[in-house]
Amino acid sequence: MSKIRHMPVAPTKSTEHGSGAFIDRHRHDQHQLVYVSRGVIAVQTEAGGWVAAADRAVWIPAGCWHEHRFHGASAFHTVGFPAADPPLPVGAPTVVAVGPLLRELLVACTDADLPAAEESRLRAVIRDRLHRAPQEPVSLPAPQDGRLAAACASAAARLDEPRTLRSLAREAGASERTLARLFRAEFGMTYPQWRTNVRVYQAMILLAGGTSVTTAALRCGFATPSAFVDTFRRATGQTPGVYRAREQSGG
Repeated sequence: MSKIRHMPVAPTKSTEHGSGAFIDRHRHDQHQLVYVSRGVIAVQTEAGGWVAAADRAVWIPAGCWHEHRFHGASAFHTVGFPAADPPLPVGAPTVVAVGPLLRELLVACTDADLPAAEESRLRAVIRDRLHRAPQEPVSLPAPQDGRLAAACASAAARLDEPRTLRSLAREAGASERTLARLFRAEFGMTYPQWRTNVRVYQAMILLAGGTSVTTAALRCGFATPSAFVDTFRRATGQTPGVYRAREQSGG
């Protein structure tokens, strides 16, 4: 397991990162909201993985280790919150929707030259907006059972192949019935539902890096581009073409 750096204060700041840049595993004694106004960020935590672009932010409770990888040239904004005064539930990390107003607030609040009094006022509005922001996860929960972890790793490594639950169970050393039960017990979803989440998660990363819609569809195991478009739209609220164009333009 990777070493976990301890950084007591969750910083409020803005930084730029190139595609493929990585922030190693660490934890804070404060809560933190992480956001990219440009690019895509894949956040891994002890609870699982999340991917977010400019329309989502990732909430990370105090004490929860996390690491980040950036896809596409990214503008990264982090806002720290006191451990005793969180604006969101602290039970687990989650993804929240970021509308135009919250986006501008987060960008402004992380300006290094922002006067303290103005930052305080912005934070008050950010808290109000977070209370109203719907949670919209595109996530990969971390499996706890070793058999489930093995099956998930095998399926995720070969998304372009139609892997059946039976074949995964055989590789993992479990019965098909046991593996199906583990998917429902740990993730609250069936294997096909989990696999759809994995494919959308990976597709977001590929599209942000400039991969074409057709190529992303094939690499993520969709039978046709139209099936990919439909699934991606239902998961993210936009078509992969619109998502790719926005990420490539830095918008």
